[in-house]
Amino acid sequence: MEIGSAKAASELLVRHWKEGAVLTSLPPSVRPANREEGYLIQGQIETLSNRPLFGWKIAATSTAGQQHIGIDGPIAGRLLEEMVHHNGDEVPFGANRMRVAEAEFAFRLGRDLPPRVGGYEMAEVLDAISGLYLAIEIPDSRYADFVAVGGPQLIADNACAHRFVLGPKAPAIWRQLDLASHRVAGKVVGRLAREGVGSNVLGDPRIALTWLANELSSIGVTLAAGQTVTTGTCLIPLDVNPGDVISADFGVLGQVACRLTDH
Repeated sequence: MEIGSAKAASELLVRHWKEGAVLTSLPPSVRPANREEGYLIQGQIETLSNRPLFGWKIAATSTAGQQHIGIDGPIAGRLLEEMVHHNGDEVPFGANRMRVAEAEFAFRLGRDLPPRVGGYEMAEVLDAISGLYLAIEIPDSRYADFVAVGGPQLIADNACAHRFVLGPKAPAIWRQLDLASHRVAGKVVGRLAREGVGSNVLGDPRIALTWLANELSSIGVTLAAGQTVTTGTCLIPLDVNPGDVISADFGVLGQVACRLTDH
């Protein structure tokens, strides 16, 4: 795929995001044929921001999630600074069609993990982490039927990245905990409550984090110091509507919450 085609595909997707509109699929002339072309299209979204890239998200970190959208593994997306909100914020609901919220572990990089031959081991990746944060992700897609378009087009659409709520930094005790067995409770206040566990995230949020470092390495991208990686939902996504207050309780690690506004 030529860079011009990648830019054209990205511009089409961005226009639909801005308008709150949907499309069936990308036109054949600019449709990604594989994962690498999907990431090439996705990368153009960075030109929308004049701020450094905030970080990354991982989608489809559970087998159920992968089966739901017809792919055989997780995919990565970019988090722009403009997508980020903070604990207790009001978050615009906008034209969101997925209407779900997810409770997630998010890791902050303390140093670069550049592309390299051979990949990274989990211990190396964790050694590069400066902190763990609690988070809520509110994804969305610009495809009319996002479960039918396939992995490359989902990657092009930024792996359904939309709104991200960065919660408090977890106490340093997180390094002594088994995050795979750590319980997480999600709630839509007054309406819905669900529980999950860290192992729902690719077996362990730390495994998902390591996957992301190696996924980026394989496409020649550095996972950079200061960036944040949100690793995927610990529980079945919460169904949400405008006006809802969402909270996620990570036990001894803390809590994060936000309110969805109707604009």
